[in-house]
Amino acid sequence: MYQVNIFISHSWQYSQHYDSLMEWLCRRPWEVNRQPVRFVDYSVPRENPIHFATNEEQLRRAIYAQIAAAHVVIIPTGLYANYSKWIQKEINGAQAYGKPIVAVNYRGAQRTSQVVSEAARETVGWTSESVAKAVWRAYNG
Repeated sequence: MYQVNIFISHSWQYSQHYDSLMEWLCRRPWEVNRQPVRFVDYSVPRENPIHFATNEEQLRRAIYAQIAAAHVVIIPTGLYANYSKWIQKEINGAQAYGKPIVAVNYRGAQRTSQVVSEAARETVGWTSESVAKAVWRAYNG
């Protein structure tokens, strides 16, 4: 079985994107070339929210540690307008650790991020199949 560790950019304030991606990737079985694939979440867990770090440097280090453990970083592009400061830090972390980024255009999104799309190896639409396949392609280089 293949295990692909993923980091999903999100804000717990607006967690519906994260919840959908988790449901699609981590809570259902996948197969690639007749081999089972398991996606494992390395995002910041809800039960241990690091946004209570005492300063920005602690928060950045904690997020980078999660990114370093992931194989692929997933960023929903519609979040960028509201969280550009932290998403830029996640992009920087992914680039620093050589992690590929998959950008996901949220269904019906009026605004998407050119910054995220330019940093991404691939940008896909908001379907479980397109996201899973893009993550698999990013994982395999």
